[in-house]
Amino acid sequence: MAISEAESVVMDVLWREYPLSAEDVVAALAKTTDWQEPTVKTLLNRLLKKRAIAAEREGRRYLYRPLLKREDYIHAESKGLLDRLFDGRVAPLVAHFSERRKLSRKDIEELKRLIRELDHDG
Repeated sequence: MAISEAESVVMDVLWREYPLSAEDVVAALAKTTDWQEPTVKTLLNRLLKKRAIAAEREGRRYLYRPLLKREDYIHAESKGLLDRLFDGRVAPLVAHFSERRKLSRKDIEELKRLIRELDHDG
């Protein structure tokens, strides 16, 4: 399922809290975007058509909730990035960031910890 960047912003709101009305989503996005209600409703409708979210009627409004799990979205997006740019391999991705000095000391320690765990489990 291809989710645009703008649609992912709406999904982030719904992953944090649901069910929400369109007005609730607009209010949540007001802090970080200048999107008006028609824009948000367009994005919600696109997500409905993609079956990333569901809507349930409550009185005169709809309440939206995610169908697509955040973990599944992150997995698909990260796999797509690795496949497109790094032939499906993680090591060249890490090398790319290290060459550009984009890894903090904390990042490096976390990578070392993960590698130790993989060595221990393997």
